[in-house]
Amino acid sequence: MKQAHFLNRSIGQIGYVVEDVEQTVRQYHERFGIGGWHFYTYAPPLLKFQNYRGKPIVYSARIALGYFGDTRIELIQNLEGRTIYTDFIEEHGYGVQHLGIYVPDMQEALEDAGAAGFSVVMEGGGFGLDGDGHFAYLDTEKQFGTTYELIQRPKRRHEPEMVYPKE
Repeated sequence: MKQAHFLNRSIGQIGYVVEDVEQTVRQYHERFGIGGWHFYTYAPPLLKFQNYRGKPIVYSARIALGYFGDTRIELIQNLEGRTIYTDFIEEHGYGVQHLGIYVPDMQEALEDAGAAGFSVVMEGGGFGLDGDGHFAYLDTEKQFGTTYELIQRPKRRHEPEMVYPKE
């Protein structure tokens, strides 16, 4: 088995599964002054494809993206469908669900991970303005205590559905 190299890159994102994303954002703003949260609904038509355990699915999740200092934070509220987020809630409740690693080439990163024996639990993509952007959660939680997410950021992002607090 080959060694994977995606952890040679720094952790770019911490992902939390939360019960109510808007309430959580308000609490982070009120208690810590953290603002500039950008909200999106990850579902079709924003996501052009969604797979869970190797099969196409349709799900929806409300997310908010913000920063703790230089670290990107993703708050995720599962709205509909069976996902890695519902798996996490059933097993652990709410909290830190993944560590995200930004990769320049998703196909290369997936080949690297696959050659090292890591499978994809859930993935989605096409959320950029040009149909780019791809995320893939790897099956790493049982072995390493967390899920690693590979993220190829889109070159251009859609305008957020909402920003909190309002700019």
